[in-house]
Amino acid sequence: MTAVYMLGGAQTDFARNWHREGLDIYAMFREVLEAAVVDANIDPARIEVGHVGNFVADLFCGQGLMGGFFAHVFPELSAIPTSRHEAACASGSIAMLSAMRDIEAGHYDVACVLGIELMRNVDGKTGAEYLGAAVWQGQEATDCDYPWPFLFDRISAEYEKRHGLQHEHLARIAEINFANAKRNPNSQSRDWQFPEGCFGEDDKLNPVIEGRVRKLDCGQITDGAACVLLVSERVAKEHAHKHGMRLADIPRIKGWGHRSAPLLLEQKLALSEGQPLLFPHAAAVINDTLRRADVAHISDLDGLETHDCFTITEYMALDHCGLTAPGESWKAVEEGVIDADGAFPVNASGGLIGLGHPVGATGVRMALDCARQVTGKAGATQISGAENMITFNLGGSTTTCVSLLVGVGE
Repeated sequence: MTAVYMLGGAQTDFARNWHREGLDIYAMFREVLEAAVVDANIDPARIEVGHVGNFVADLFCGQGLMGGFFAHVFPELSAIPTSRHEAACASGSIAMLSAMRDIEAGHYDVACVLGIELMRNVDGKTGAEYLGAAVWQGQEATDCDYPWPFLFDRISAEYEKRHGLQHEHLARIAEINFANAKRNPNSQSRDWQFPEGCFGEDDKLNPVIEGRVRKLDCGQITDGAACVLLVSERVAKEHAHKHGMRLADIPRIKGWGHRSAPLLLEQKLALSEGQPLLFPHAAAVINDTLRRADVAHISDLDGLETHDCFTITEYMALDHCGLTAPGESWKAVEEGVIDADGAFPVNASGGLIGLGHPVGATGVRMALDCARQVTGKAGATQISGAENMITFNLGGSTTTCVSLLVGVGE
């Protein structure tokens, strides 16, 4: 791989409701871009190309063509090339990959990647309908109120059929992620209170949304943006020299993986019928990332930021990434492996469940959190001694899967 470095970045406070503040999606774009440039300690005029990750601003805000926003924040960016990328919840990661390709091809040396979504300006039912744009309309999830809880309940049912599944393990994932989010100053749920017994199967404290999916199994839809500055090795060396740093101390994207699958969930499950893993293509994404980074096994890394739009999604990621044998994700949960102080912390940030899930921003936010971890800048969520972290981000019912390995050192 051609080296791609991350000079810095920023994210917004995911607890904010921008609509209630009388602010629009441009205000969010501007705030995070300005903060990212300051954090990266770079002249904005050096940005040569901009990539925006966004899923459904057209529906929530009536706003498309957000690449033009760069020039309104910094007039010196009025002539840079920009583009917008959509892959449902993996939109931010696709924007990351696209910026990486620009740098790897030698077309540009400095790329800005900005993931963004404003989603709390409509009621929950309308929001669910808008998010349904990533299902095959008229072909699946046609007889339910909430398409995504419905489809991920179907994944839970398939896990139960192939391997068995206990609610206690899913509940523990939620409990861990909400606890991690308490320590994250940008998390949506940092001030939430959780009464005793709320993570169980009490229909009042933890009501059913669809099938086996309960309220606290769900990621938090929120407003938010994340932005990172990616640069070539040449610029990273210049930056290190200018600021008295070692090149090896600047986070680098050491590996990546990207695969897609059929849109329909049932077709995905049919393709893996009789196999231990429900989504072999998702496992292949992680394996591709490790191979490109020359890492033998995921346990050789220091932690994972994974997609937990529902608890079952994180449960799936644990065995698909190789942390456990297929169908044995429960072992990593029961043995405390994924706890904040465990052998392999998962979602130290709080994840989508605790931190929040502004859809287009999530893939960028994951990469930024990993960069902060490996540079010791993760604050109260810091994983001790972290040097190499990996992400797993998916869009739809694992239709688009992306992974990035971010680390320091050689």
